Amino acid sequence: MSVLGSGGVRKMRAVLDEPVSYALPLGDSEVPMNPLLGQVVHLAFAGEIRCIYCDRKTSKSFNQGYCYPCFKRLARCDSCIVSPEKCHFHEGTCREPEWGLANCMIDHIVYLSHTSGLKVGITRGTQVPTRWIDQGATQALPLFRVDSRLHSGLLEVALAREIGDRTQWQAMLKGDGEPRDLHEAAAALLARCADEVTALQQEHGLQALSRLEDAEETTIRYPVLEYPVKVKSFNLDKTPRVGGTLLGIKGQYLVFDGGVINMRKYGGYQLTLETATEV
Repeated sequence: MSVLGSGGVRKMRAVLDEPVSYALPLGDSEVPMNPLLGQVVHLAFAGEIRCIYCDRKTSKSFNQGYCYPCFKRLARCDSCIVSPEKCHFHEGTCREPEWGLANCMIDHIVYLSHTSGLKVGITRGTQVPTRWIDQGATQALPLFRVDSRLHSGLLEVALAREIGDRTQWQAMLKGDGEPRDLHEAAAALLARCADEVTALQQEHGLQALSRLEDAEETTIRYPVLEYPVKVKSFNLDKTPRVGGTLLGIKGQYLVFDGGVINMRKYGGYQLTLETATEV
């Protein structure tokens, strides 16, 4: 086996291309992943986890890569990150006001996407299209530009009552599904939610929730040779060496002939990436 890289892993970096171009950060280097498609590749866990923020050694990873003290202290690990409608920056109780100002009190995009099905979601304006790629979306359409995380979360909750805001990751990894007309779906969704959207705009101002009438749809194609019929998830805590023939990459998942692994889940794990092909 040839070692391609080793060190603490982070979520894969992705660039929108035809198809999406992926690189896996390991320690101080990044390994391009697209050229490994069709090759026998293995990930070996050394048994050590280090916090992706402070580098403290930890026996358990919290929130995809943090030690427990950082998990409890950092604003990026607070529950309002998962539930943005619970953002409490305006109450003066943010764990890190400077971080909150830079990351939450900025423009967000509320969007409609097609992953395992249609869903709504939010992301910082600076994270388009990265957020869509991380979720494995094949199509995405911005609906609103919103002035803060809180307001985008409130709007997402209103829209999600009609269409949902979750990705079924097993279904997403089984294929791309049939393309959907996102403009038509968005028009139908907003017609059903018109009263709720109007109420939010009246409460917070039209400038706070701006409809993106002329937004263009983004189509995303992933580097996949073959989708699995059944999805089996690898677990590095139970099986410290996993892999096989790399058949594809979608979202933050590596798809092997014998299973899949969510690389984002293992942030901070000390891994070695190996291939049977000489490099």
